[in-house]
Amino acid sequence: MALDLRGRTAVVTGSSKGIGYSIAEALARANANVVVQARRSAEVDAAVKRLDALGEGKVIGIPGDVSKLGDVKHLVDSTVEQLGGLDILVNNAGIGTFAPVDEFDPAAWDRLIGTNLSGVFYCCHQAIPHLKKSHDAWIINIASLAGKNPFAGGAAYNASKFGLVGFSEALMLDVRQHGIRVNYIMPGSVNTYFNDSAPSDADAWKIQPQDIAQVVMDLLALPKNSLVSRVEMRPSQPPKR
Repeated sequence: MALDLRGRTAVVTGSSKGIGYSIAEALARANANVVVQARRSAEVDAAVKRLDALGEGKVIGIPGDVSKLGDVKHLVDSTVEQLGGLDILVNNAGIGTFAPVDEFDPAAWDRLIGTNLSGVFYCCHQAIPHLKKSHDAWIINIASLAGKNPFAGGAAYNASKFGLVGFSEALMLDVRQHGIRVNYIMPGSVNTYFNDSAPSDADAWKIQPQDIAQVVMDLLALPKNSLVSRVEMRPSQPPKR
């Protein structure tokens, strides 16, 4: 039986394309009210138009930058004002910049940590008071296997994702008694838009954005007395080296 999220409201950050869009699409097909969020207004509007006809819930777009607390406050306040509450927060927005530490631009460090880590904190900080009012609330953070596997040139990205893993685990302990379940998903290689790349047939062996969306829906379908804290995902058959 397909999961029906009628009457539930979900915010998905970074959802104009890629992983976030696939998650928003799955939620819309399940009849949830969905808020599309990303930095570029035109891309948000285009995503809303594509999603709006998929289910019986409302789909709205609220552009903004999760690294800016004011934008996040506007996102959450507008969601509650327009849709009446908040039940599901999916923190997906993220960027990647890679270079050795001594060559890494400090401004790029601030942007990356601000988006990948501070942005998740801002969204949770603003959303939790509303999630506490839900009868079945979720926070799902899209982390990465880079949150446990360091690599050369990845110090900033690793720091953001290692931090997100620790943040998610502590957050779960903070809010579990308030009826808010916290999960984080750690994908490996994904065939999506990341670091100025785009999906391609040559990368069909990678995890697909729809695969991650399916995991999100599977988590939301869990019985109320259970919690899968962490999901690690890898391509099932990567190319031989």
